[in-house]
Amino acid sequence: MFEHYTLKNGMEVILVPRAESPATTVMATVKVGSKYETKDISGLSHFLEHMAFKGTKQYPLPSDISTELDGLGAHYNAFTNEEWTAYYAKVRNDAFDKALNIIADMYLNPTVPAEELEKERGVIIEEINMYEDMPMWKVDELFSKVLYGDQPAGWSVAGRKEVVQRVQRDEFLAYRAKHYTSGNTIITVAGGYNPADVKEKIAAAFRGIMEAPDTPLPDVREKQSRPQEIVMFKESDQAHLVLGFRAFDAHDARHFPLMVLADLLGGGMSSRLFKHVRDELGLAYYIDAETHLFTNNGFVAARAGVAKDRVGDALRAIVAEFKELTERSVGEDELKKTRAHLIGGLFLSLETSDQLASFYTGQRVMNLAPLTPEDVAERIERVTAADIQAVARDLFTDDRLNLAALGPFKGESFGDILHIS
Repeated sequence: MFEHYTLKNGMEVILVPRAESPATTVMATVKVGSKYETKDISGLSHFLEHMAFKGTKQYPLPSDISTELDGLGAHYNAFTNEEWTAYYAKVRNDAFDKALNIIADMYLNPTVPAEELEKERGVIIEEINMYEDMPMWKVDELFSKVLYGDQPAGWSVAGRKEVVQRVQRDEFLAYRAKHYTSGNTIITVAGGYNPADVKEKIAAAFRGIMEAPDTPLPDVREKQSRPQEIVMFKESDQAHLVLGFRAFDAHDARHFPLMVLADLLGGGMSSRLFKHVRDELGLAYYIDAETHLFTNNGFVAARAGVAKDRVGDALRAIVAEFKELTERSVGEDELKKTRAHLIGGLFLSLETSDQLASFYTGQRVMNLAPLTPEDVAERIERVTAADIQAVARDLFTDDRLNLAALGPFKGESFGDILHIS
């Protein structure tokens, strides 16, 4: 059960009451992320998210917000991805009013103090350095780069160091004025809050928002005619791989068959990739498969950390599993198990109010009609073996195939392996 409505100024509100929950999450989301940026401001969405914690109208000192929220026993944070930036606090139900006002102040009234901006440059540079030293993160970034190249969809969400080092306060303020508007904003409240007057409280807390329609999401350029690869050197004891295919966006009717397909391939310890590449061949410690579908682009991919001297063997094994799905229909027992695993994982992932808030918010960011978990489960149950084979045949082709590899490589290419047909 949820309620979704839009105020006269265009701001959306999602209410997800759960009377049994001891906690409530307040989440304020703006539909802006790295895909909205240009090269000269790459990383500004993420940087601006940081600055919301560095002083607001009601809480002028950098420590004020954390002191207030810690005093409520809150779990709080913010995050930025390709298409949205969210600020949230999860609190006991009786602290809802206070949390709502704090999140609203962070969202509407960050002061972006010049001295704090200078300090935060160093913090974000070190965050970027941290990600550069995390191969599982870095190889995902490389995969976006091989898919989309030099356009916003192919850039790091964290941004470019040179932008972080030089961007000025007036650019932050202009970016906020353009994007942090009523038409770009979604306020989500989920959990055990008292429903009395909640709509009035939300409207009052955000009454100062700048009124403007939503900002159009830039197009993603999709162009590929043959398999592509990026192989990057990094001294390590393990090679990290992402091997996958361009897909479709989140609005496509094949969304649910693709979800089931990915789970069947790499969704658990009984999945095909785990059993074959790890258990039978002993080539990997971690291996999985997942889909990432956005408003106007998407992909499906397998990820693995493999023995550095057996990368070719691992890639051949993964390619073989992709190809198998195009050639042979999935058996009913395996399909039933996969659907149950996917549905069970969905419900277990939504046990808390913050997870529920993200679940519903993410759908609206992509302009989808919101589905309940029960709706999603019903659609997963409808997926047939024929649906899975059809989407595999649609997507698993040479002109959609891409590889990102990170490890102790010196001039290697795996192009001879990158063939499905």
